[in-house]
Amino acid sequence: MPLLQFDVTGPLDPTDKEAFAAEVTDLYTEEMATTAGHVAVTIRERDPSDLHLGRAEDGRLLFLDAEIRRGRSFERKRAFALATMEAARERWDVPEANLKVVFTEHAGEQMMGYDRVGGEWDVEDGGERD
Repeated sequence: MPLLQFDVTGPLDPTDKEAFAAEVTDLYTEEMATTAGHVAVTIRERDPSDLHLGRAEDGRLLFLDAEIRRGRSFERKRAFALATMEAARERWDVPEANLKVVFTEHAGEQMMGYDRVGGEWDVEDGGERD
């Protein structure tokens, strides 16, 4: 039940934001070995003065705060981060130096929808347990 929150300097086309959300959902399901139905994505357009990164180059900034279930390997998280950053670079021409991904991990029970509470990630099976 991840929540993938993007802050990006705008402006962005609404159709392009929807396509990016779908692309990121696909990347998450592939790299994190899960299904798409519970992946939530927010894309917030920000004024350039709203975001700061010390090493930034001229151009758009994009930060991802990925709230995920604990238990995924470093390799899975790194693969997802790299794939997502590459997708942002290709879609919105974000310089490499201006991309940042931060993961915050939660116990499954801390991730809730109206109709369910998340289970724990089963490291041995490589997937979630309900």
